[in-house]
Amino acid sequence: MRWDNLFDDLEGQLEQEFGAEEIDLRAEEERLRLGRVSLRERIGAIAAAQPAGACYGIDIQLISGDSLRLRPTTFGKDWIAGDVLEESARACQCVLPLAAIAGLLLTSAQVRESLEPERRSSTGPQLADRIGIAFVLRDLCRRRVAIEAHTSVGTLHGTIDRVGRDHLDLALHEPGEVRRARAVSGIRVVPLTQLSLVRL
Repeated sequence: MRWDNLFDDLEGQLEQEFGAEEIDLRAEEERLRLGRVSLRERIGAIAAAQPAGACYGIDIQLISGDSLRLRPTTFGKDWIAGDVLEESARACQCVLPLAAIAGLLLTSAQVRESLEPERRSSTGPQLADRIGIAFVLRDLCRRRVAIEAHTSVGTLHGTIDRVGRDHLDLALHEPGEVRRARAVSGIRVVPLTQLSLVRL
């Protein structure tokens, strides 16, 4: 009888130790997973957690000191495109370099969503995932889209004339003007590292 109790007790201790090891192993795996999560992935997880057509925004502080509320729509290699949500005006589109983000101001729900394991799409990686910001700016240049470029030294209005490897040439003109020679007040060469936001 005592032997039966002894073996039951040993069996219970062994199961408890195996359970504790499994819990420790899961905790370590989760720490490793979180250690590999990028800022881009966290923002993407928040976007993926929203139901289709949901009205939400992520509050972002930029290295320039400006803040904005963004509803991300497209994720590139080193940039995010989306709708800037403003209280006083209609939403406008923008391109935001990831390097320009100084911080995210998240709600408790957004923090939980951002830490969820990545949801793999059935189609695999998208083309936009591999496209850098220079490619996006070249497309805006080709389309002759007037932009508002926020830089570390201020806001510039104009049309992109060309995009190099690490800079762009911006023909400066008044907002709402079409890029014509007589409307251009100058050409500003802007290093891409100085861009904090491009509004369309």
